[in-house]
Amino acid sequence: MAQKRVLVIEDSPETQQLLAELVLEPNGYRPIAALDGEEGLRLALEEHPDLIILDMQLPKMSGIEVLEALRQRDVDIPVIFATVRESLELVVQAFRLGARDYVIKPFGPQEMQEAIQRAFATARVNEEREQLTQQLQRQLQELNAVYAIGRSVTSLLDLNRVLNRVVEAAVYVADAEEGMLLLLDNESGELYLRAAKNVDEKVVRSLRVRTDDSAAGRALRTDRAVLLTGKQAKVATGYLVKALLYLPLRVPERGVIGVLGVANRESERSFSERDIFLLSALADYAAIAIENARLFETVEIERAKLEAVLREAQEVIIVVDKDNNILLCNTAARATLDLIEADLLRRPIGEAIPHPALREMFAQVCETGQAAHNEVSLKDGRTFNAQLTPVEGVGWVLMMQDITHLKELDRVKSEFVATVSHDLRTPLTTIQGYIELLPRVGPLNAQQQEFIHRAHESMEAITELIGDLLDIGRIEAGFDLEMVPCDLRQIIEDAVRELRPRAGRKRQELRWQPPETLPLVQGNPLRLRQVVDNLLNNAVKYTQEDGWITVSAVEDEGHVVVHVADNGIGIRQAQQPYVFDRFYRVESDETADIKGTGLGLAIVKAVIEKHNGRVWVESRPGGGSVFSFVLPALRT
Repeated sequence: MAQKRVLVIEDSPETQQLLAELVLEPNGYRPIAALDGEEGLRLALEEHPDLIILDMQLPKMSGIEVLEALRQRDVDIPVIFATVRESLELVVQAFRLGARDYVIKPFGPQEMQEAIQRAFATARVNEEREQLTQQLQRQLQELNAVYAIGRSVTSLLDLNRVLNRVVEAAVYVADAEEGMLLLLDNESGELYLRAAKNVDEKVVRSLRVRTDDSAAGRALRTDRAVLLTGKQAKVATGYLVKALLYLPLRVPERGVIGVLGVANRESERSFSERDIFLLSALADYAAIAIENARLFETVEIERAKLEAVLREAQEVIIVVDKDNNILLCNTAARATLDLIEADLLRRPIGEAIPHPALREMFAQVCETGQAAHNEVSLKDGRTFNAQLTPVEGVGWVLMMQDITHLKELDRVKSEFVATVSHDLRTPLTTIQGYIELLPRVGPLNAQQQEFIHRAHESMEAITELIGDLLDIGRIEAGFDLEMVPCDLRQIIEDAVRELRPRAGRKRQELRWQPPETLPLVQGNPLRLRQVVDNLLNNAVKYTQEDGWITVSAVEDEGHVVVHVADNGIGIRQAQQPYVFDRFYRVESDETADIKGTGLGLAIVKAVIEKHNGRVWVESRPGGGSVFSFVLPALRT
């Protein structure tokens, strides 16, 4: 038997080579290669290959154009087309032009080999049945189309795509004018339109069919096809058709869940037994696909809950239910936390994990219902970043990442900054002294005085920056943080009184209404005063003249919450996550002339976190900002 020749029209040399080496040559086929549509058409006409593998996206001529050219020349060569996207219109168009099969890129060697075998098998059947009538040939094409479309439909898990493809295929197979798919609403007992093709938009929006007195309802109740002809066959009141066919959609164990229908409104052609046969096959495909999509959706929901936590990972992962009983504890968690016991599942987290910081995090989220974040130090000297996050329908997920090396880098950086900042003070003092002595040497002109003034301002800015850097270093190192019971109300009162003259110079209204009672907090009074000062200074700085600043403090379920609100320029949403970072300054036209080191809010964050609190911001451009912090109230 002569070696079969396969023409591969594909613009990728790599794909050409893979097909030749992995599919064609090992199976005894001789490959012929073309890199564009025009060359492929020429070789098809000259070489008359036994099979063509045709890419749909080609230079010079598309795959569809090649098929059209072959058909115009009455060239009957089996064609397998390859496409990168699943499109019912493309499948239908290609089959109408004589294609025998198709594959979706990327495809495997086995998938292509099976397609080639099917194509050659179909070609052999066509050769053996050349004596068949045009009717039988049409039937074969219809069956091939139903098979291909059914295979495409049943491979989909997106329900919307499944239903739309089924309706489009039904219209094509039955050569109908319109198509529709109605599903049963179990609550109302009505059929509602779920997908349609060529149906009037007004009908699509409103079509709901009762099952007790309609053709669709009869197909649903009897589980049989319903065929209506004549001018009075109608889908719903006022919607007249000349031919109508409904097929039930039957799902194992669930029964009939809807109907698939086709209709002709203009054409006098009715639907035949052949149409019923083909559409019944499509209806079965649709029912299977609908059930597959439903089952996949159910499984996907469950899988999505567990996939992230069941995967083997280096991070510590512990999942607990809403009652704080362990659902999952991965290998990294057991090794990191020295959890020797084999059976930890369903045990309370407080019993299974002795680490006090982690137990405190779980207690905190149970109390607040909010996610928690903390740094956890272990006995072996390692430091972990721990996040405890709620997962809807599951409970809580604890994830921990080893940040020991980052903490060491931060320590080295802090030491460097502190050393440099400290060593800068001596030369800065000398420079400042000489600047102040310049006027004593002799009279200065106006320009010289301006230069000295600018030098003073720069010296002050550098001195402020060094002070802030040293402050952050001391705060993060825990220096100067002796904790005593503090009266936040008095701290705020003193800060407001001191800032009123500055706010008055901008004609700003500084509001502070002390609460009648406010619990004490355990903290460092100097650092807490620094927090309030920084927030108030920022509010005055970034609020226009004649604006207002409001300070409030309240007790909230064992915590003290302080808010500093203003009606200033505000902060864009994209910038808000970074305002507490070191040296970050909001950049806009309004802030261009406002001076600052970019460390004030970083100091606020560092102090509040050292006090086991949390700080955040809510803001919108032009609508002002609200900076808030919360501290645990001192239990009496």
